Amino acid sequence: MTPATHTPSPDPSREREGKLTHLDASGAAHMVDVGGKPVTARVAIATGRITMSAEAAAAIRDGAVAKGDVLAVARVAGIMAAKKTADLIPLCHPLPLTSVTLDLAPDDGGVTVTATAATDARTGVEMEALTAASVALLTIYDMAKALDKRMIIEGVRLLRKTGGKSGDFKG
Repeated sequence: MTPATHTPSPDPSREREGKLTHLDASGAAHMVDVGGKPVTARVAIATGRITMSAEAAAAIRDGAVAKGDVLAVARVAGIMAAKKTADLIPLCHPLPLTSVTLDLAPDDGGVTVTATAATDARTGVEMEALTAASVALLTIYDMAKALDKRMIIEGVRLLRKTGGKSGDFKG
């Protein structure tokens, strides 16, 4: 068996909206070369929601879940996940995060998570924000599943990003 050959993209600046930049000319997956891009301040904000029974939501809000403080653990889990994004998503570049914050807003029907990630780097920080929000939501599910196995995680998406060649995005 011969190993697959990889031909790097001849033009690493070909990253444009609507183009699959993680595929080279032959269709093979590769990590995008960002070496020629300038370091800029970048921020991304992602959100998602977990819906659940009123009883489970009240237990989380009141700090009455047997496993502990769900919101505090979910916040830490989201921050830790953002720092490990490149280990989880195969073609992500490891980024020097300058900050990661998570806002967890419980209400009568669940919890909305908003994650903000920032960096000074050559590539965007969207995946870190999305990973932080996703893992925070999964942590809430894990900690409260004894109270409600029908919880639904939904609406995980990028809200906004700033910085970089492609400019600002607001979804």
